[in-house]
Amino acid sequence: MSTAGGSRVSEMLPDAAWTEIANDTKAVLVDVRTKAEWGFVGIPDLSELGRSPILVEWLQFPEMTPNTNFVEQLMTHLDGEIPGQIFFLCRSGARSLSAAGAVAADLNARGASVACVNVQEGFEGDLDSEKHRGGLNGWKARGLPWRQS
Repeated sequence: MSTAGGSRVSEMLPDAAWTEIANDTKAVLVDVRTKAEWGFVGIPDLSELGRSPILVEWLQFPEMTPNTNFVEQLMTHLDGEIPGQIFFLCRSGARSLSAAGAVAADLNARGASVACVNVQEGFEGDLDSEKHRGGLNGWKARGLPWRQS
């Protein structure tokens, strides 16, 4: 999916996203999962790159209501420094795609040209045959750096 003129949304598998983030010192990773997911499941660990993921809920726990201040909160974290690439991550890749679209639309309205990239498969990946996440694919299953609090 792309948007006319400026910011656009694309998708990338976790390994490729990690490589892009590692190679682009200004790229940021935005984890849009809930506080509960960050605390109980873990978060991507970018410390070897000298960075941390930005944590902003797309849906607010526990009601799972939309965070109407999502874009504003992300912009506050960016502190006026709009990077050329913003990567979005959730559990499976669905919420993060919506978040990436919202940010791309907002940045287009501002006249900014930014690559908004959804990380396919997400942090935990797809459900396996036993309806469990975390072993089939996704950030964790692909062996990318992560930590638990």
